Amino acid sequence: MYTDKTLICRDCNQSFTFTTGEQEFFAAKGFTNEPSRCPDCRAERKRSQGGYSGSYAGGSYAGGGYERRERQMYPAVCAQCGKDTEVPFQPRTDKPVYCSDCYAGQRGSAYATVRSRGSRW
Repeated sequence: MYTDKTLICRDCNQSFTFTTGEQEFFAAKGFTNEPSRCPDCRAERKRSQGGYSGSYAGGSYAGGGYERRERQMYPAVCAQCGKDTEVPFQPRTDKPVYCSDCYAGQRGSAYATVRSRGSRW
């Protein structure tokens, strides 16, 4: 069904082969366009954008996984127990902030209340 195709990279103008394995991978992911960059330029572009750190070669990704950016945390004081904590959002003065233990308790009690009302949540 698929045959290897020779394409020209839009960045380096070098020819590269769009293999049958890559074509099957693209089709399985629902991609309708052929790649416009060679594997090296794709990898370099992703690296420069802070994305995937590996390279695409021969139909499989190699060289690690996705880089995960460090999440910025903000200091806060739990509205329930008063413990110092950190949260992944900028706390607002008009909304309570809970530590992870108290938040889990809040979610548990809200879930129990909804379930006791017969909701299909």
